Parts: sequence; C-alpha cells; structure tokens
Amino acid sequence: MIKLRKSQDRGYADHGWLKSYHSFSFAGYQDPAHMAWGNLRVINEDRVAPGMGFGEHSHRDMEIISYVLSGELAHKDSMGNIKGIPPGDVQRMSAGTGVTHSEFNHAQGQTTHFLQIWIIPNVKGIAPGYEQKTIPASEKRGVLRLVASSDGRQGSVTMHADAAMYAGLFDGSESAALPLAPGRKGYVHLVRGALTVNGMKISTGDAVLLEGESRIVIADAADAEVLVFDLAS
Repeated sequence: MIKLRKSQDRGYADHGWLKSYHSFSFAGYQDPAHMAWGNLRVINEDRVAPGMGFGEHSHRDMEIISYVLSGELAHKDSMGNIKGIPPGDVQRMSAGTGVTHSEFNHAQGQTTHFLQIWIIPNVKGIAPGYEQKTIPASEKRGVLRLVASSDGRQGSVTMHADAAMYAGLFDGSESAALPLAPGRKGYVHLVRGALTVNGMKISTGDAVLLEGESRIVIADAADAEVLVFDLAS
C-alpha cells in the first residue's frame, strides 16, 4: 500500500510569530485519520519569526528530533544544554522521565525554518538525554544518509526507539533505494523540490506513507531534500 498525503492537506496554524504545518494531529489540529504512522507521532514544519520562539515547556517519554532547514534554533534545557542548532545539524532529545526546554530564533531579520519530529520510544522512564551532530551536505548528496537510529550506527544520533531516519539530497539522475523488512512501515517527507517515491510523483511538503512494501525507491528528482523513515508498525 502506498498513500499520498498532499502538503495542503496537513493541519496549519498561524500564530503570527509562528507558522506551523502539522503532518499529524497536534495541539489545535486533531484528525482521527492522522494520529501517527507506526511509531512516528509528529512532524511539525515550523517557521519562527526573528526574536521569537517557544518559552519553557516540558515533555516526557518521547524521542524528539530537530532538523533545521534555514536560520538557527537556540536551544536551552533543564539538563544544562545551551546550544545553537544550524542547518545541517541533527538534534535528538530524549524526554524520558521529564525535561523542560525552550527554543528561540535570536537572529535579526531571519526566519528560522525547521522540522520537529517526535518518535514514540520503545522504553519509558529513562533519564533525559541530549545529542547533536553535524551531517554535511556532501554526505547526503545522492544517497539516503542515516541520521538517527536505535544504535547510533554510521555516525547517526541514537534514539530510544525502533526506528531509523534518513536524509538525502537528490537532483537529476541521482536515485536511492531503501529496503523495508516485512512488517515495517515507511514514511517519506519531501522537504523541498520534487521527486518520485516508488514511481509516485511528489512535490514540496508532500508525504508518502508505505505499508507492505519491500523497499522505498527515490528517483526523478529536481533540487530535492527528503527525509525517509523506517518505522515499527
């Protein structure tokens, strides 16, 4: 089964300082048909105005990944981390027994555009944790580069979840294929550009949900940046 979710069908919230698209039910956007896909619970595409951001708020028992597309995200948390997250970095925060954090855009005259991703953990009640790594664009060119996994292999950040997240940059004849084991689900989120997923054409903001497929094939790209997930059912 391969299902297309168009960009415009996502939930949308405009708070003035924050413009956010929700791939799954979140805050004021609630859609019983889009609560999660496997253990992928949230993909929010956020644009934060200069000088604005999310004040201190708390999470628990969730794996949270931030993937910055442009601008920079300033992160501060109750574990003592004070970090800037630029484009190319992947940040993983394990909320565990509870963590409080804030996220701001301190840049003048520049919007911060980023994706926040929540993945349901396979263990609860762990100590909160933080990890951040730089993934150069050269390592994502024409391939699906593993950026988050359950075991930190291939230089990825480590999630306490039965999932893997890949990022890739594709154009022209560049293509890649990712095998899916029986019983696994796949999810493709196109950050920008255009490409095909198993022959299905998609464009910026679109997603493809896969179930019962043996692999995910990325091809026919035009200036594309894509995230691909291998998920537990």
